[in-house]
Amino acid sequence: FFFAEFSVVCGLHHMHLKPEDLSLQAVNDRSIELLKTLNSAIFPVVYQDKFYQTVLQTDCGYTHLAFYNGILAGAVCCRLECLHKDSDKELKLYIMTLGVLAAYRRLHIGSVLLDKILETAKSDESRNIIEVELHVQTSNDEAIAFYKKFGFEVMDKVERYYKRIEPPDAYRLVKKVEKSRPGA
Repeated sequence: FFFAEFSVVCGLHHMHLKPEDLSLQAVNDRSIELLKTLNSAIFPVVYQDKFYQTVLQTDCGYTHLAFYNGILAGAVCCRLECLHKDSDKELKLYIMTLGVLAAYRRLHIGSVLLDKILETAKSDESRNIIEVELHVQTSNDEAIAFYKKFGFEVMDKVERYYKRIEPPDAYRLVKKVEKSRPGA
């Protein structure tokens, strides 16, 4: 069971969250409607069918629903992209969404979700994932501080990144992936 191993990596014994309280499930055809409902409750934008098609096409190690005591509380959805336009040898993991329902924030569910995908990217031997990237609305100080705690750096500001929310600008955040070394 994933969580027994992962609790040591995440230090869950120091959190309010007990490992038995949280379970992660890969997003699949049967659970995609749950993700749609969750996203509509968390995010100020409506994600189109193309977003959900991308989620279903992405390796299940990078898309998870988080259930707190059996109740859907959060999710993370990522996609793999080529780092350079002219080569598919180096990849980046792009975090499309990471969100937790307001009632379940401060329980470290978002931290567990982020830790899970970062650890998966780090240990993914079949892919050369060099970095993890995401965009955050410039006014979302809480999210920016959250990602900085995990070693993400603000790389630049993208003007008019968002089409239907204010402010429309976003910061692009990046974290380099330190690959696991054999025997480490």
